[in-house]
Amino acid sequence: MSYFSNRVPLEYAKAERLDKYIANLSKGMNRSKLKSGVVEILVNGKAQKVSYKVKAGDQIDIQWEENVPDNIEPQDIPLDIIYEDENVCVVNKRQGMVTHPACGNWDGTLVNALLYHWGRQAIKEIKEGEASADKILANRRPGIVHRLDKETSGIIITAKNRDTEEYLAGLFRDHRKIKKEYICICMGRPQHQHGVVKTQIVRDLRDRKKFRVAVDTEEGKYAETHYSCIACYGEYSLMRVRIVTGRTHQIRVHMKYLNCPILGDGVYSKPDRKFPNATLMLNAHKLTIKLPGASSYSEFKNKTPERFREIMKVLHRDFSKVILPKDR
Repeated sequence: MSYFSNRVPLEYAKAERLDKYIANLSKGMNRSKLKSGVVEILVNGKAQKVSYKVKAGDQIDIQWEENVPDNIEPQDIPLDIIYEDENVCVVNKRQGMVTHPACGNWDGTLVNALLYHWGRQAIKEIKEGEASADKILANRRPGIVHRLDKETSGIIITAKNRDTEEYLAGLFRDHRKIKKEYICICMGRPQHQHGVVKTQIVRDLRDRKKFRVAVDTEEGKYAETHYSCIACYGEYSLMRVRIVTGRTHQIRVHMKYLNCPILGDGVYSKPDRKFPNATLMLNAHKLTIKLPGASSYSEFKNKTPERFREIMKVLHRDFSKVILPKDR
């Protein structure tokens, strides 16, 4: 993975497209390379297109992939399918599976598995000069309208045709029309049994793999998380979380913000003494959504993952269950 950062000088007075501005820098990159390999373009913490007109003082951060394959191939990878019809496929994604090809994960993804399951042909990678950067990225994500982190397990809904993809994308843009609920095991206890976290989330410029909370600013992207502490066991908490927005690492960042980092999170917390080998204890447990053409909502759930059951068995054995008092 490659990164590029640049602060536009305050004396800059032009209005160039971002790709042209970058290409003209002494240590920039050519426009074709930028377009064909781009993964993410952020200007002042917000996603932008290569056509964005650069302004004085802008902070530009670009992430791109050098070795993009020629094709995205179907692969015979087992899937845990919860529901499927002619329009959608609801999958219980296993921990460790990447949602779509990108960033060095060009095979073994959910997209590769779905192409095989649906009997589709390989997807030819759009070459530089043939389309916009947005179309190049979209081409790698057929049917994907939302995503889960690689180490997050759980429910994800995918679209089997273009009309359904547009319909579902519209629902995910209007977060009032869907409900996504997660469960997680955290280190630490929240101050309140229930709560809402509303902040901006921005990329951490000191570590490009991480994001951080920003408050009292319009920098980054707005993120809203509702949480409920089901029970505490010593200094561990079993939490139910509902996200109103869907930002990268949102739950992980917000739980750390509450001083309750998720157990097994190798990015936002340190290894735990009691469970040093724990993997990320975050699972997308339930999705409530109105399917195309339906008059009522459908609810999809998955079973509690085995890694959760193993941890909870130890917590029940070693600690008393404590229910936090209801907030007044």
